[in-house]
Amino acid sequence: MKLRNFVIPAVLALLGLLAWQADNYVLRLSTTVCMYAALATSWNLIGGYAGYPSFATAAFFGLGAYVAGVLQTHGLAFGWAWTAAAFLVALFAGLLGRAILHLRGHYFAIASLVVADVLREVSNSWTSLTGGGMGLNLPLLKLGNVNQQALFYFAAMLVVAVLALLLSWHVNRSRLGWALRCIEQNEDAALVIGVDARRAKVTAFALSGWIAGAAGAVYASWVTYIDPTDVFDTLLSVKPIIMALLGGVGTVTGPVIGAVVYLGLEELLWRNVLEFHAGLLGILVVLLVLFLSGGLHDARLQRAYVWLRSRLGREGEVHA
Repeated sequence: MKLRNFVIPAVLALLGLLAWQADNYVLRLSTTVCMYAALATSWNLIGGYAGYPSFATAAFFGLGAYVAGVLQTHGLAFGWAWTAAAFLVALFAGLLGRAILHLRGHYFAIASLVVADVLREVSNSWTSLTGGGMGLNLPLLKLGNVNQQALFYFAAMLVVAVLALLLSWHVNRSRLGWALRCIEQNEDAALVIGVDARRAKVTAFALSGWIAGAAGAVYASWVTYIDPTDVFDTLLSVKPIIMALLGGVGTVTGPVIGAVVYLGLEELLWRNVLEFHAGLLGILVVLLVLFLSGGLHDARLQRAYVWLRSRLGREGEVHA
């Protein structure tokens, strides 16, 4: 079996072990990487498998956060609020998909990009429900001390990431995944051979919304305060794309690997050069597209690894 097939189970097992020994800082990073993995996998369902450049991830994430937040402020238990938010966002994504998925290329990208802006303005204006620009305070969950709360939200976000990974794996092996790959290769040809392209795209878009909405709902409870500029931030649409590109677009485990690598870069490098953060994001995208279009799953890296092992083996024989 290929080495990368063991990467994700190993990472998930490591994250599980962190729950027993980690401090709050490590738990925060682990929770964040789970959220990133879920968002990258969410984007990959429509952007990777179908090849549609969606920028709606921030819209789905923010809508999930606000739906869950409003429901909790009105007395609904957090578990039911999270579930309702995920499914309402999936419904919204399905309806949105029926409206804009007939567009292609940059037309679709622009249409999906403005959705977050529209929802941000609605959240700013609907003061009686969302708190407007002042934001929304969520009720604190009675989960014990600070360490127990951090552990709980880590576990909750880990569940979202695992569900996203399992969903991606199922889609990849199903008729839906086959249809999406046909659409990505040539949508017109897919229509000729009988693929219901509209149904496949809308389904993938709804599933993408379901994952991002669930992540947004858990995030809202985790931080206990949300505002439109935070949860509808455009970077929440850009970052998942970079993560998927890093790990491998259109693969099951690639977005998760990309999320881990991205968070490492974010923590170790970009926080030290915050004023150039946006510029570094743009440079990274260009480099990925030009030189590593297949991400870390790229076969060229595997060939380089095999070559390096053969060279090291030969040198070992010479020294022996």
